[in-house]
Amino acid sequence: MKRETIVVMDFGGQYNQLIARRVRECNVYCEVHPYNVELDKLKEMNLKGIIFTGGPNSVYAEGSPLCGKEVFQLGVPVLGICYGSQLMAYLLGGNVSTAPVSEYGKTEVEVDNSKVLFQGVSATTICWMSHTDYIEKVPEGFTVTAHTPVCPVAGMECAERGLYAVQFHPEVMHTQEGMKMLHNFVADICGCKGDWKMDSFVETSIAAIREKVGNGKALCALSGGVDSSVAAVLLAKAIGKQLTCVFVDHGLLRKNEGDEVEEIFGPNGAYDLNFVRVNAQERFYAKLAGVEEPEQKRKIIGEEFIRVFEEEAKKIGAVDYLVQGTIYPDVIESGLGKSAVIKSHHNVGGLPDCVDFKEIIEPLRLLFKDEVRKAGLELGIPEKLVYRQPFPGPGLGVRIVGEVTAEKVRIVQDADAIYREEVGKAGLDKGLGQYFAALTNMRSVGVMGDERTYDYAVALRAVETSDFMTAEAVHLPWEVLSVVTSRIVNEVKGVNRVLYDCTGKPPGTIEFE
Repeated sequence: MKRETIVVMDFGGQYNQLIARRVRECNVYCEVHPYNVELDKLKEMNLKGIIFTGGPNSVYAEGSPLCGKEVFQLGVPVLGICYGSQLMAYLLGGNVSTAPVSEYGKTEVEVDNSKVLFQGVSATTICWMSHTDYIEKVPEGFTVTAHTPVCPVAGMECAERGLYAVQFHPEVMHTQEGMKMLHNFVADICGCKGDWKMDSFVETSIAAIREKVGNGKALCALSGGVDSSVAAVLLAKAIGKQLTCVFVDHGLLRKNEGDEVEEIFGPNGAYDLNFVRVNAQERFYAKLAGVEEPEQKRKIIGEEFIRVFEEEAKKIGAVDYLVQGTIYPDVIESGLGKSAVIKSHHNVGGLPDCVDFKEIIEPLRLLFKDEVRKAGLELGIPEKLVYRQPFPGPGLGVRIVGEVTAEKVRIVQDADAIYREEVGKAGLDKGLGQYFAALTNMRSVGVMGDERTYDYAVALRAVETSDFMTAEAVHLPWEVLSVVTSRIVNEVKGVNRVLYDCTGKPPGTIEFE
């Protein structure tokens, strides 16, 4: 029996991933496809419903993403969101035009909560609006189900045909009862049972991997991050010693992190796999000597990582499968339809030419980050590793402004460890999206022990974010920052000043370089 599936059809909206995540929070499997996905592909699924995303275009503009009316004849409910609602109206004979007043931000919306989509929702509820066009006239057979003072059709439906639309964004946190609406659509309108669970995913994946690999060998590049760790353990549970994990310690990890990874996955760890640790710190430092430009540093670190991995792969010999910790956002961010390409697929490209493998295994390519963490816990991976904060591939190389040296790495590792320890002691670590210490390239005059110093300034950063596309700086208690500052200045040699970064994203980025 194929799993129940909701498909998100992407019309260029920035929230395509978020809609899919929200559906999966209802324990229903969901995939994102471009707006021009072939209908035959949809028919092959156990399709229960379709959601049209928002998008930056006008339905009347030349080149705007459109789909055929045939999508409404697949026999499954369709929910249009923002641009998706306007598109539904446009395709079915309604009228869409430029709104007399644009709406943006939190807006009071009046909804008809006798309708299934709004069942259990307050009659007046706060929703997130973001539109310039609006539905001026609904198509024949549709009724208006929600409105605002300036938006006469904030919601519409033709329940007989299973067609529903909202002008606002129920998927974002700012829409206070958005999850109720999405759950109503998925469970009550589409009739999904909600049986997409991590335990069944893990069990099914292990069986499928075991069958695929047979007596073959697999090779995994293990970074110690959440994704590669969960992928490695999943493979280890399936094929044991047939898997070799290569852990390249480039010397740009957080304090003691290399030893922690070896402790979990090495010879004395809990998993029955072949583990190779390559201590390549000096090699990376030599390559980075004198390099200050951020993008050049990233390229050097990435290239050298591949070279080290390539050399180790040669020693191991021919392998049948290469294991990658690709997750669903990586796939989506490689570009769907007319969505912006946020970044090229970070696990594709730059693969070692010499590795003789017949296929790539990406056991997590259907999962979002929060689902990867759930799978990790299901596999028995320690919480400390599962909930480890996201860490950039180039590591501390992008948290050290300017040239990277062994001395600078030591400084930022020690400062970061103190910061983490004190934030943890204060019980603030669980609520933060990401927090770390970085080393600026600024040196300034200070006084320590009645003597002049001329040392570095460390910058502390803490942000709240749900999607890492935007972030707000966190107002950490001054008492905590005071203790952290005092400890760093007194305990970390080479630092005489501590700064706190109050910049959000945008205009800043989460990392420094």
